[in-house]
Amino acid sequence: MSNELIFGFHSVEAILNAEPERFIEIYALKGRDDKRLTPVLETAKEFGVSIQFMHRKTLDEKAKGEQHQGIIAKVKAGKKFSEKDLDEILVEKSKNNENAFFLILDGITDPHNLGACLRSADAAGVDAIIVPKDNSAKLNGVARKVACGAAETIPLIQVTNLARTLREIKEQGVWVVGTAGETDTHVFDAKLMGSIAIVMGAEGTGMRRLTREHCDSLVKIPMVGTVSSLNVSVATGICLFEVLRQRSL
Repeated sequence: MSNELIFGFHSVEAILNAEPERFIEIYALKGRDDKRLTPVLETAKEFGVSIQFMHRKTLDEKAKGEQHQGIIAKVKAGKKFSEKDLDEILVEKSKNNENAFFLILDGITDPHNLGACLRSADAAGVDAIIVPKDNSAKLNGVARKVACGAAETIPLIQVTNLARTLREIKEQGVWVVGTAGETDTHVFDAKLMGSIAIVMGAEGTGMRRLTREHCDSLVKIPMVGTVSSLNVSVATGICLFEVLRQRSL
């Protein structure tokens, strides 16, 4: 199993709380001793994690320009989720007579956007995020940091054939709603109840043709200003929380 670097307090704390056995070692900023860093290092020591103190320049080089907040960790790669895990979620939801809630990202390649979508998905109560294995951002240190711990709570399920997956979840009673600028239906006017999957496409190009063809309906976010589109992570948050709002009525 390969190793990966994670950085920032939220990422380190999330894995430390959930899967401390994944830690190999921690790199901390030399000379920093405050109420944010010290408790994290003390907890890591209790689990027997090796800690190395380094100068900021060395940490900056390890983080490759990303903000690390004075702490980086080398960890074993986490569990990779697959179609089997998606099936298990659907079975569990059906058994408990609960509605499933999925976010599908089609062609989102920026790890910053992936991390922001993970964070919104966690806050909105999404059961899992589904992405195609190809042409998608990886769950790396950048995505984990932006996710602020959500990467450890929301399964990121990679599927080989997204169109096939859409067909399969539709057969299980999931209503698939795609986002597209050319539709006349506003997301706030659509009925977003029951088991549902929100599909977000790449900025600029949107959903791929096959993905669009497998959607049950299309919605758009109304725009009244001068800009023509929103960042995909912002648009994702709006759509997910509209689902949550309707579920709360």
